[in-house]
Amino acid sequence: MQKDWFVIHTYSGYENKVKANLERRVESMGMEDKIFRIMVPMEEELEVKDGKKRLVKKKVFPGYVLVEMIMTDDSWYVVRNTPGVTGFVGSGSKPIPLLEHEVTTILGHDLSGVPELPRINLAIGQEVLVTEGPFEGFSGRIEELLTDRGKVRLTVSMFGRDTPLEVDFAQVSEMD
Repeated sequence: MQKDWFVIHTYSGYENKVKANLERRVESMGMEDKIFRIMVPMEEELEVKDGKKRLVKKKVFPGYVLVEMIMTDDSWYVVRNTPGVTGFVGSGSKPIPLLEHEVTTILGHDLSGVPELPRINLAIGQEVLVTEGPFEGFSGRIEELLTDRGKVRLTVSMFGRDTPLEVDFAQVSEMD
């Protein structure tokens, strides 16, 4: 039998509770050989609140939890009867596993559950203000987003000429 990723529907806001409950049930019922990983896909987002920047974790799919398991009557029963689970995603009563490319897309190529770099609301050509570091107070235009490294490349005007500058996403803010 092969293991696949399945999506279970939960009461909204109970995703982490369902994950914890299911992990306890798997252990107490000896299902470690059928139910492997349980994940609530999260991503970090840069949020600006009261002028302060911070990374916040947000659920990618509120109301859903991913479960890597071998589907048998026993494993189905354990998952389906976990408090907070309203059912499997699928047609009728038959759960449908995610396709491999869907799993890769959802989990961001990293099946360990570690989130990728934060999403940002910046665009090429946008004017931004450097808010931290040695160039604090300078404004510039975004030339390139280096999302794989969490950096942005800007052109700032220094000493009467355009100068390229590379800073972290968290060191710039949108100009009003």
